[in-house]
Amino acid sequence: MYQFSYSEVQTDSVADAKDRERQLLTRSIDLLATARDAGPNARETIEAILFMNRVWTSLISDLGSPDNELPKELRANLISIGLWLLREGEEVRQGRSDNFDGLIEVSQIIRDGLK
Repeated sequence: MYQFSYSEVQTDSVADAKDRERQLLTRSIDLLATARDAGPNARETIEAILFMNRVWTSLISDLGSPDNELPKELRANLISIGLWLLREGEEVRQGRSDNFDGLIEVSQIIRDGLK
């Protein structure tokens, strides 16, 4: 018979969630790198920005939830970073910026902090 304590199951699900978030951010970073190489007017750029937008919109929504157990200040900082990524991504999508490196670097920092 399987017997797990609630804390073991909860820890596993938190670890699983962090792993999924890392995977999504890695995919976003890979798409942004491909878009950077293809150029700001390429189809790859639109796909990369739209994927990044979906990821960060979801993360921001989760961070803003009262059920989120991260410290309030950390949540606020991550929301601010996410909003910057969304704004900067829109600038890239509109052709007003080519700051792929900034989007990639910030995403890598956040991804690496999920360990």
